[in-house]
Amino acid sequence: MTKYLFEANYVGEGITGLMREGGTKRREAVVEALRSAGGSLECFYYAFGDTDALGVFEIPDEADALALSLMINSTGAVKLRLKPLMSPEDLDEAAKKTPSYRPPGQ
Repeated sequence: MTKYLFEANYVGEGITGLMREGGTKRREAVVEALRSAGGSLECFYYAFGDTDALGVFEIPDEADALALSLMINSTGAVKLRLKPLMSPEDLDEAAKKTPSYRPPGQ
């Protein structure tokens, strides 16, 4: 399972729907959407400022995360952004690798 941080902003009718349904109903909708893609919700919070809602979920793989993101964003009611989360052990594994790279101008 892969973990993702999600950040969402409600847009247009999405704001109206949120106000009508309330926060817990929208969280339930997220849980159901994740379940349909084989995932689960770790945490969910509302905020104000640049981000309306954020949290962490687990999902089997990148294709499932992308499918969910495409479906949600296609509604036009929510703008969803996903960031993959990596553990310290993941970083340790990456640090052991030595890819080749030439900086610009060298």
